[in-house]
Amino acid sequence: MKYYLIAGEASGDLHGSNLIKQLLQKDASADIRCWGGDLMQAAGATLVKHYRDLAFMGFAEVVMNLPTILGNIRFCKQDILAYRPDVLVLIDYPGFNLRIAHWAKKQGFKVVYYISPQVWAWKENRVKKMKQSIDKMLCILPFEKDYYRTKWNWAVDYVGHPLVEVVNRAIASRGGHSSEKKIIALLPGSRKQEISKKLPIMLEVAAHFPDYQFVVAQAPGQDESFYAPFLAPCSNVSVVRNETYSLLLQARAALVTSGTATLETALFGVPEVVCYKGSNISYQIAKQLIKIKYISLVNLIMDKPVVKELIQDDLTVPNLIRELRLLLTDERHLQILKEDYARLKALLSEGGNASEQAATIIHRFALVSQ
Repeated sequence: MKYYLIAGEASGDLHGSNLIKQLLQKDASADIRCWGGDLMQAAGATLVKHYRDLAFMGFAEVVMNLPTILGNIRFCKQDILAYRPDVLVLIDYPGFNLRIAHWAKKQGFKVVYYISPQVWAWKENRVKKMKQSIDKMLCILPFEKDYYRTKWNWAVDYVGHPLVEVVNRAIASRGGHSSEKKIIALLPGSRKQEISKKLPIMLEVAAHFPDYQFVVAQAPGQDESFYAPFLAPCSNVSVVRNETYSLLLQARAALVTSGTATLETALFGVPEVVCYKGSNISYQIAKQLIKIKYISLVNLIMDKPVVKELIQDDLTVPNLIRELRLLLTDERHLQILKEDYARLKALLSEGGNASEQAATIIHRFALVSQ
């Protein structure tokens, strides 16, 4: 079988690599061509283009790089036509992948989408076109199956969340979770703008907990020199690079920027406070566009406030101190949180091993499409 996979970010590269390993177990002679990164290449795929050359964030950056983006889309189409895969597998990355899906379907290719775009949060109008372009949608959030069925009359597959297997593997390989050390993890995000907004507030909190070591998880794309001015005034703060999982295995609690990291932190069983602060204009625009009750994936999946969210004007030093103290000292609160985390993990595991489930569906579909 010939498989063509497209991932455009680091997370897509991770989940794509695990998918490739499972596909090769089911189809040892599979020929896999991909857009992704080092992990997908190491898993056995021929890498066409690295996600480093695809990541353009923000409206201004997208406009500035429009010729490059359009050139990438053109090249992608040509490469798919030349390769003629049995199945095209699109992994998240909706801005690019939905365009390719629409085109590929018209060309007669079989299209599978793994990790649904978060259309339930915004841009719901995309779904009509998605339904026409995508043969199989594989979802990783449990509520998405019901969302597509009830709102759009679209039968999709829920395969479980791929982070469960990634985190389980990390815990097993490092001998389990140990919170004997008095460590607080700070996960301030990956982009300079968000780090600059949130890290100073997180670091101010450190001075109020002198018995704890605060450790910042440095984003892979940022230099240590970027963090140095923020850390200079702090005596009980250090930095780790490419060691976020090791850090979470040792942490007693964590202050985490909204996003996938909130889910990873919960799967490691670490009590957390979710932090979000953007520019006032961006926040007001987002409030109008995004129609969701919660900002963290943990609360969205559980449909209740499992973890505290401090958003925009609520993200202050006194509020963070109060919430962190609660996580470190209130045993009743911690017990409830532990039970909710266990339910969350069970929900995300219901589909089975996500990579294996997805590979089974994709392989069967490729066989049928021959």
